[in-house]
Amino acid sequence: MTNLPFTLDQLRILKAIAIEGSFKRAADSLYISQPAVSLQIQNLERQLNVPLFDRGIRKSKLTEAGQLLLRYGIRILALCEETCRALEDVQTLQGGKLIVGASQTTGTYLMPRLIGLFRQRYPQVTVQLQVHSTRRISWSVANGQVDIAVVGGEVPSELQEILQVTSYAEDELALILPKSHPFANIEHIKKEDLYRLRFIALDAQSTIRKVIDKVLNYHGIDSTRFAIEMELNSIEAIKNAVQSGLGAAFVSVSAIAKELELGILHWSRIEDITIKRTLSIIVNPNRYKSKAAETFNHEILTLFVLPVKILSLKLYGIKY
Repeated sequence: MTNLPFTLDQLRILKAIAIEGSFKRAADSLYISQPAVSLQIQNLERQLNVPLFDRGIRKSKLTEAGQLLLRYGIRILALCEETCRALEDVQTLQGGKLIVGASQTTGTYLMPRLIGLFRQRYPQVTVQLQVHSTRRISWSVANGQVDIAVVGGEVPSELQEILQVTSYAEDELALILPKSHPFANIEHIKKEDLYRLRFIALDAQSTIRKVIDKVLNYHGIDSTRFAIEMELNSIEAIKNAVQSGLGAAFVSVSAIAKELELGILHWSRIEDITIKRTLSIIVNPNRYKSKAAETFNHEILTLFVLPVKILSLKLYGIKY
């Protein structure tokens, strides 16, 4: 076949429609008009001689042929982006782009500081940080949409043979209390004291919640007996609730370094118990690894291979 029956722009439009769910939203996301989107799809269908959308149901519902083209189109676009980045690397680190992924807590509190260190050394490299669930980030790394990621959850089993997963650091989970709580005057609380607290928690399906329950159960503490006052889906909301005196909570030390520095929360130690989880670095060894990604890994991540408790506090200049 001499001439391809589609262009990269048409594949981008098809992908945008699939993601956004409508022609109008796809046009908005691409900063073009809706008639321009419709015209490109009409031309694409004429060139391929197959319908791509089932117009009898919904204008944005793909036919079987449309779904097939979308799957290959996503792979083609990813390979094109990878090619462009490989060509940019020929000019060393005088430019280029680095896409870093992270799970929620790590991406919110730890990665921005590490990316800041990288940007101080290589200001000409554009860095994009994507923060999602460990599962979603893992798939993005597998598909070549993210160069390198640091996650706190378990990589999906179906990706463990595809991705290279390396243990990076231990993230300690701290029990935080309001400064006004009576336990704030005690250096270490006893295991039994946990049953006397009111807790603000993440939902039961969250990775951090599962780690906490597993460690506590290992030490003979039945977390199902805890008095859960409320469940929130945001670490910031949990910290604010604790600070307002609504209860206690377990959060990553990386999330409270600033509050500890300002003295607005109390970190309460539990006698004979330390709750930790392992953070992992994930890459796809079958994808092109940019010089920016290699440099970020070797000069930033490898340089700061420390327990996250120490790393977070060091980055804030807090003694530990």
